[in-house]
This record gives sequence, C-alpha cells and structure tokens, in this order.
Amino acid sequence: MPRRSYISGFVEANVKGAVGLLPRSLPSAVLADGFRFVPLWAVSSIAISESYHRPPLGSSFARQLVDTHDDTLTLSASLVGWDRFLWKEYLEVVAEASLRGSMLERLSGGKAGGLILVTSMTIRTDLYMQSLSFTANAMRRDVVDVSMTLVHLPRPGPLAQVLDLSAVGVSTLTEFVVG
Repeated sequence: MPRRSYISGFVEANVKGAVGLLPRSLPSAVLADGFRFVPLWAVSSIAISESYHRPPLGSSFARQLVDTHDDTLTLSASLVGWDRFLWKEYLEVVAEASLRGSMLERLSGGKAGGLILVTSMTIRTDLYMQSLSFTANAMRRDVVDVSMTLVHLPRPGPLAQVLDLSAVGVSTLTEFVVG
C-alpha cells in the first residue's frame, strides 16, 4: 500500500496533469491564526464547557459590565501519515502565535485576535491555547495523538457578538449544503 499524506486530500491532478487545490474531503476541524491553517482530519472528540458566573447575593440592579461565562474547548485528534510531524510543528507554531499575537490581530488592528476554530459543532474566534500535548505509542507508530485545550476570550464590544451570530449563520448554512 503506498504511503499517502492527508495533504494529498487537498491536491488532485486533473486530466491534463495540472495540479490544483480541489478538496476531496473536508477535515473534521480547522485551526487557524488568520494566516496559517492546520486541518485536523481525524478528530475523535470535541467538548465545549461553559461555566456561568452569578452575581453576588444582595447586589443592586445596576451591575458592572463583566463577562457572564467562560468557554473552554477540549479537542482530541490524530495526526496520521508521513506528514504528521509537519502538522505537529504547525500546531506548535499556531499555539505560540495565539499567545504572542496572531496574524489576525495584526491585520484587524487589534479588533479581533487569537485563533479561529471551525468544526461542525462550532465556529469560534478569539481562542487561545491553554494546553497542547502530543502522544505516540508503539502500537500505532504512524500516528501522533493530539490533545488540546482552548480558552475562548472574546474582546469586549459588539464585534464579538456579531462574529458569534455570523458563525451560527454559517454553521446553519453548511448543514444544508453539506448535508
């Protein structure tokens, strides 16, 4: 059996031999910093945890504008194929970019930042890598398992709400298109 890469899932030769970027299949999740895209083809689990904050007892009706909840996303995936170490390196670069300032933050002038995660469950912006771990074992030598925890830290202002609403619209439309 020939060794195939998941990059070859994007590259397809047409009849004349020219190579184009025609997707054969869609990845389960895509993590991006606005410039670099890391497709995660074999995602085994995604979990979203939302913890809500209650106001203190006896507080007045006039409250300060504070975050009402914290979102944490946990994602487990497998990097498969000969290019698994390339994707591992890209994930490390994207994780560092989320903490140092992503390309999205530079392009938007600080109005948006962090990482972007696109999955069938959610589309989130303003994500920051909290933990990233890689596991390899002798039973599956050609696979690197990835576990990551992302924290959603939206910026104050209406842009975060507009992005969340547009993400819901895009998710709904892709359900109808993809099926």
